[in-house]
Amino acid sequence: MGLIETFGIVFAMEAADAMMKTADVELIGYENVASGYISVLVQGDVAACKAAVESGVKAVEAMDAEVYASLVIPTPHPDLEKITKLYAIENLLP
Repeated sequence: MGLIETFGIVFAMEAADAMMKTADVELIGYENVASGYISVLVQGDVAACKAAVESGVKAVEAMDAEVYASLVIPTPHPDLEKITKLYAIENLLP
């Protein structure tokens, strides 16, 4: 599982786009937390998630924006699926 947090939808979309184009990862979803901070979540094998997160961070930084956090969880605990379901695209659409 790979995650990137930045400020603003434009930068989050740029990160997600770069992540999806770089590696074979699946977009889990996103979360708009307080004051415009947005986290993008992807899943896939460990190498793909590492490559995707690195690419997403570089894409955001290339736009002169700041990445507040990035993380790759190599073997997420099965209970994390309960949390990530909250952020699924299907749950966010009307």
